[in-house]
Amino acid sequence: MSQTARTRPDGSDTALSEAYDTALLDLDGVVYAGGTAIAYAVESLGTARTGGMRLAYVTNNALRTPDAVAEHLTELGIATEAPDVITSAQAVARLISEQVPQGARVLVIGGEGLRVALRERGLEPVESADDAPVAVVQGFGGPDLPWGRFAEASYAVARGVPWFASNTDLTIPSARGIAPGNGAAVEVVRIATGAEPQVAGKPLPPMHRETILRTGAVRPLVVGDRLDTDIEGAFNGEVDSLLVLTGVTDGPQLLAAPPEHRPTYVDADLRGLLTGQPEVVEAGGGFRCGGYTATAGSERLELDGEGEPMDGLRALCAAAWTAAGDGKCELDGGKALARLGL
Repeated sequence: MSQTARTRPDGSDTALSEAYDTALLDLDGVVYAGGTAIAYAVESLGTARTGGMRLAYVTNNALRTPDAVAEHLTELGIATEAPDVITSAQAVARLISEQVPQGARVLVIGGEGLRVALRERGLEPVESADDAPVAVVQGFGGPDLPWGRFAEASYAVARGVPWFASNTDLTIPSARGIAPGNGAAVEVVRIATGAEPQVAGKPLPPMHRETILRTGAVRPLVVGDRLDTDIEGAFNGEVDSLLVLTGVTDGPQLLAAPPEHRPTYVDADLRGLLTGQPEVVEAGGGFRCGGYTATAGSERLELDGEGEPMDGLRALCAAAWTAAGDGKCELDGGKALARLGL
């Protein structure tokens, strides 16, 4: 995928599971939410894997170990081994290991996933700023992470200890709604210290590098629900992406997406892996997909026709992204999206 302004979602004559050798799947908001499988995820992934597509699970959530994630996915009905899971904890541990001596002490603010990843790189996790750490690493610690851990990080960072973060996602999907993510916790330490961390997770290059090193993917497809991590990460890595609308991204956000947040493909859920993608074509000053035609008026996006809602959304994306060029679409698409139930 070239780093130019995408003006419409792509089409595919073949199922995406056949067109790409590896699916690089986000977890929260794509495969599950709050630990419960999202509708159609288990069946769709099983069919894609049976058809020959490799499935790799790439998550910015540094809380759990790959073993724990694989066990959870297997319990949900998705047979998974630990090497199929790549976490931002692994990416940040590699980043730290390239800058500090072997066996160095690292202050951990987060969960077991960070500790396991650090040990894998020959580093020693410690719990206090008074344990002479040479680095501080911060990752999602779950809702029960004590407030005092942020103070511990702040003490070390204020002394000049290099600070690393697994990721800076401000929110994370849960079964009850959208909850604060690691990025919110990182802001606490930033406010206290005025420092800036080195960040490894999506959408930044260390995470993409970790993923390719561990999977050996030749023609990967990034599958995610977030524009600012999954889709931007694919853009930065110059690989194709599929956005599914089962997580945090809604219709208005998609229509207003700047170039680096525009996915290659758009679908409702993971069933989109198993099908081709309809082509969006220019038609009468607008864009047609399936039974819908979308146009950009002077103040709002217009939608005519009927058919599958995703076709209408793809046509609207083409109208909005073309009108926006290299920026964000400012046209009102609310009425058109409401008609599609989005």
